[in-house]
Amino acid sequence: MKPKQDVGFVPALGFHVLTPCYDFVVGVTTRERTFKTALIHQANILPGQVVLDLACGTGTLSIWAKQACQGAEVVGVDGDPAILSIAKRKAQIAGLTIGFDLAMSGALPYEEAYFDRVLSSLFFHHLDMDDKERTASECFRVLRPGGEFHVADWGKPSGLAMRTLFYSIQMLDGFSNTQGNVDGRLPDIFFRAGFQDVAVRKSFDTIFGTMTLYSAKKPEM
Repeated sequence: MKPKQDVGFVPALGFHVLTPCYDFVVGVTTRERTFKTALIHQANILPGQVVLDLACGTGTLSIWAKQACQGAEVVGVDGDPAILSIAKRKAQIAGLTIGFDLAMSGALPYEEAYFDRVLSSLFFHHLDMDDKERTASECFRVLRPGGEFHVADWGKPSGLAMRTLFYSIQMLDGFSNTQGNVDGRLPDIFFRAGFQDVAVRKSFDTIFGTMTLYSAKKPEM
């Protein structure tokens, strides 16, 4: 799921023709196994819980989350039908039952207080500030009281080298929408959406910059 434009979304890696390459590129450039495993561990998914993978892309996080807790119900949502087809095929090959829905992040097709966990990886940096806030509010809406929000995305650089490397991401994905990430503004966005206990949990240096894990909680009623 990418920012809404005249065509509805921007495909993975910017062009439809590159969508089949997405898993390879992300796998070799972002320390994907490391940061997604850490995100799943951080989320502490329990049997019986319902989990949303926001902007699920090719379904890697959805599949790993389901494998980590087979007793949980996992749903992935994305705005790109082509990439959802890849996700569905991967889940089928893995022998896993995962629901995949087509929708945009600012208007999720789920009832209020439906999920126990919302996970998201490498998505918020694609959104402009208004869509970042709208998406955070939608995640808050669909979470149950006490539910948790766990995000992995580019964050405030750990040093000059990481800041310099992140310029390559900004040149590819845009400067205006990524600036909030590099300025460390995601926690403030989550707080304004209504979340409490907003925290920066871990950071990982990659060849494109600093990957950061965040957590937040919807207040109990």
